Amino acid sequence: MTTTIYFSSNRLGEVTNDQMQRMLNRFDLGRLLSYEKTAEGVLGQTLYVSSTAGQFVLKGNPLFLGQWIEEKFMVEQIQTRTSIPVPTPYLVDHMEDIFGWSYAVMPRLYGQHIHTPELQAKLTSLDKQQMAEMLATVLLELHSWKVKNSGELDTTTLAIRPFEVSYRVWLYGRIRYWLEDAKKYSNISVQDMEWVEEILEGSRQAFDQLEAATFVMGDFKPQNFLVQNGYKGWRVSGLFDFTTAYFGDGVADLPKITTMYLENGEEELAKGFLTAYAQGMEAKEGFTERFRVHMLHQQVLNWGCAKAMKLVTWDDKLSFADWAQKFMDIEYKQ
Repeated sequence: MTTTIYFSSNRLGEVTNDQMQRMLNRFDLGRLLSYEKTAEGVLGQTLYVSSTAGQFVLKGNPLFLGQWIEEKFMVEQIQTRTSIPVPTPYLVDHMEDIFGWSYAVMPRLYGQHIHTPELQAKLTSLDKQQMAEMLATVLLELHSWKVKNSGELDTTTLAIRPFEVSYRVWLYGRIRYWLEDAKKYSNISVQDMEWVEEILEGSRQAFDQLEAATFVMGDFKPQNFLVQNGYKGWRVSGLFDFTTAYFGDGVADLPKITTMYLENGEEELAKGFLTAYAQGMEAKEGFTERFRVHMLHQQVLNWGCAKAMKLVTWDDKLSFADWAQKFMDIEYKQ
C-alpha cells in the first residue's frame, strides 16, 4: 500500500563485496570499485555503487510487496510524460538469492540537495526566489499526469485501484486517525479537535468538486530531488523515491516544501512557491481550502512524530491549534 505512512524501514544490514559483484554481474554492470551508504537515505534502503560501467544506486529490502514494480512503473511513466529527470533504466531483480531480499538498481543522478548548508551558503536571494518558483513549476508538470479516479496502483494489473471511499472521506479519515494517535504522546484538547473539524468542514465542498485525480508523489521534499544551476538557471536534475506515490489531489505535494521555508524563517519564499503553483494551475477554484487541509494533514503528522520522539523544537506549552495555525495562514496570489 503506497499510501501507508512509514516511520522506519527494513534496512539493508551488512553486505559483502562478493554480493555486490554478483549483483552487478546479473545486469552486466561492470566490475565493482566501491560502495557506500547514501547520505540522504533516511529509511536505510539505499547504497551508492561505483563500478567500471558507471555510478549506480542500489535500493533493497522492500517496505512492501510490489514496491519495485510500483516504483519502476512510476519512473517510466514520469519519464514518458514529463521532462523531469528520473533514474532510468530502473532495473529490478525479484530473486532473493544474493542478499536475502529483492532489490532495484538505477543510475545515480547528480546535483545538490537544496537544504544542504554548502549550497545554501552560496545562494543569493535571487537564486532562492528562482528556485522556489522552479520547484512549483516542476510540481505543476508532475501533476499534469491525470487519471479518472483517485486511488493506488494495483501492482498486479498496473491499473489504478480506486479508493473504496471518496478521496475526501479517505483523506479526512487519515487526518482524524493521526490526530487521535497524537493523543498518545501529547495533549490534544477538545478545542483542538473542534478547530480541526471546522477546517475540514469548511473545505468539504472544495474536495467534493474535484473532477479528476492527478499523480501525487506523496513525499516531495528536499531529500528526494537534486538541483543544478545551468545556463537557463536552476533546474531539478533528479527526482526519485516514489514509495508513497498515489493518485488524488496534487496540492498534497505542496506542504513539505512550504513547511521547510516557514521553519527556516523564509516566509517570502513560501509565498513565492505557493503563488507560482497557484498561478500555474488550470483550475484554481478551491485551491486555498484544499491546501489548508493538506497542510493540516502534514502538521498533524509532524506534531505527533516530534512529540512521540521527544524532538519538539517549539514552545512545548503551545496547543496543537496555536502551533499549527502559523502554517495554515499564508498569503499568496492566485
